[in-house]
This record gives sequence, C-alpha cells and structure tokens, in this order.
Amino acid sequence: MTTSRTVRRSHLWRWRRSPLRRREDVLEAWILLAAWLVTAVVGPVAGVLSARATVDTLAQQRAERRPATAVVVDGASRSFVSGGVSVDHVIATVRWTAADGTSHTGRTQVDSGSKAGERVAVWTDREERLTTPPQTAGQAGIEAAFMGAASFFGVAAAAAAGFYGSRVALDRRRSRAWDAEWQRQGTWWGRTSN
Repeated sequence: MTTSRTVRRSHLWRWRRSPLRRREDVLEAWILLAAWLVTAVVGPVAGVLSARATVDTLAQQRAERRPATAVVVDGASRSFVSGGVSVDHVIATVRWTAADGTSHTGRTQVDSGSKAGERVAVWTDREERLTTPPQTAGQAGIEAAFMGAASFFGVAAAAAAGFYGSRVALDRRRSRAWDAEWQRQGTWWGRTSN
C-alpha cells in the first residue's frame, strides 16, 4: 500500500513546466500579470493625475469666480411645499453691475419670499455670467480625493474586466481543445463520442 501525498495547489502552477500545462494557461498567466501591473502602476498614476487635475480646476474656479451684489427685479414667490418637501429657494430675475460698470440681468436662485428691490449675493464668472459659488479649499480636497480614488478603481476595474474577459475566451478555447482531444481519443479507442 502506498501512502498518498497531498498536492498543494500553488497560484504559480501556470509558470511551472508540466505536461498538463497548455499554451492557454501560460497566456492566462501573462494576462493576469499584466492586469496586476496595470493596477499597481497605472492605477495610482491615474489617481494622482485625476486628483491633481481636480484640485487645479477647482482652484481656477475659485480664482475666476467673484461675488457680486444683485438686486431682485421680480419678487420671488413665497416658500411652498412640493411633494411633501418645503422649498426654501426659488428662481428669480436679478440685476447686478459688473466691475467694468455694465449692467447685467439674469436668473438665479434666491431665498423664497425675497421682494423686488432686495439685495442678494450672487457669484459671477469671467464673462459676468451668473454661476454657482466656488468650492472651498476643504471641499475641493474632498472632491479631489474622491476623483483620485474613482480613477484608481476605474483602472483596476478595467484591468480586472480585461483579465476576466480574456479568461472566458481562453476557457472556451480550452474547452474546444479538450473536446477535440476526446474525439481523437475516442477514435483511437475504436469508438466515437457524441
């Protein structure tokens, strides 16, 4: 009676020489290595670049946007309930004077119940168009971190999807090769399998 040995399955089995190893196994190992390298190298680079671009964009917005004081042209409607939720801000027409002395009119969000002639704070861009207030440096840091992490995970997900997609294709190739081998063995044994 012979003693049985426990065979440990190693994750590196595709790299070892073996009569059972197929070309598809080696190709799968190389694709897996490439996916890990893309995740380990390209993922952090994409995350850092994305975070840096977000910080730069939001800093540029902070530099370009300016606060201005506008006058409500039309009285804003009072607070109302929409779908069970109280609305505290409404859209109203406002007029403001730009830094160059030109007068501008636009529509923006104001507190509900604002009366005609009431002064409200608005934000404008370089072209003196109404815009949203810029994010603070703290808010920009949080958004940059989120965008960096999203970019990293996007690269990792793309690498994983590429690996698993190629693995499905390689599994189909292996299955077809296995079926062909069974057909050859069946004819060698003197019968065919259906």
